[in-house]
Amino acid sequence: MAKKKKAEDIKPGSPAWMATFSDLMNLLLCFFVLLFSMSSVDAAKYEEVVNSFAETFSVFSGGGSSIGDGVMVSNGVSQLNNLSVLANTMGKAQEGSEDNSEADNNTDSTVSSDNASGEEGTAEEVKEALEEEQLKASEQLAEEIEEALEETLYGKEIDIDFTSQYVSLTMNGALLFDSGSATIKKDSLPLVEQVGKILECYAPNVIEVEGHTDNVPISNANFADNDELSDARALSIFRNLLEMTNIDPALIKHSGRGEYVPIADNSTPEGRAKNRRVEIKIYNSLSDAAT
Repeated sequence: MAKKKKAEDIKPGSPAWMATFSDLMNLLLCFFVLLFSMSSVDAAKYEEVVNSFAETFSVFSGGGSSIGDGVMVSNGVSQLNNLSVLANTMGKAQEGSEDNSEADNNTDSTVSSDNASGEEGTAEEVKEALEEEQLKASEQLAEEIEEALEETLYGKEIDIDFTSQYVSLTMNGALLFDSGSATIKKDSLPLVEQVGKILECYAPNVIEVEGHTDNVPISNANFADNDELSDARALSIFRNLLEMTNIDPALIKHSGRGEYVPIADNSTPEGRAKNRRVEIKIYNSLSDAAT
């Protein structure tokens, strides 16, 4: 007959195997709940996650839709079906986007180029129109001066030419000065005076007196070289014009150009004679010097 256990030998609570079994059941329950939660993906939330990644990292073009459906593997990651097809599709879409962007850039470049060409064309047309008006003004001025000189005794002694900027009156140096001298001959003073009276009619215009020489070196007691000689001759004409006329000195300027602006060949006596000259330039009202 078995002995009865004493009351003090009976331990309170569940048996040990029951606690172990309960723990096992709890673990299995948590495991299946976890599997269930992993297999149930909310499509709307999944799309929001994909769009968020696309906008943040620019992984997907467009940033508005997922890339495809697949079979769940683990940790919420799906294995895509027809991955190569999706890759090709995305590649073509990206190429199409780049082509469209390049086309837009080319269009913008073409428009900008057309605008630039139009502006350059307009500026060139304005410049040509202005130069044509300046040339007409100089031509009219040259005709008026030529008519005034024809009424004097010195019309044949002065050559008249014009550009879009000025009308030039060219007088031979031998007619005005002795060789190596900057003093105007007495016989030529009436010529300078007559030229001054004509210039007075165009007093508002800027007038420039230029002295020129040939390339034969000069060295005497008065001038060290042709630069000094040409400058002294221009200054002599300048001073005589101020004495003989009422032209504003602020409108007349003078310069010596030496041998550096020849109009003929310095290798011949005739050419050197032409290069020894004094030019008086009268700028028209539309020229750059008049502004």
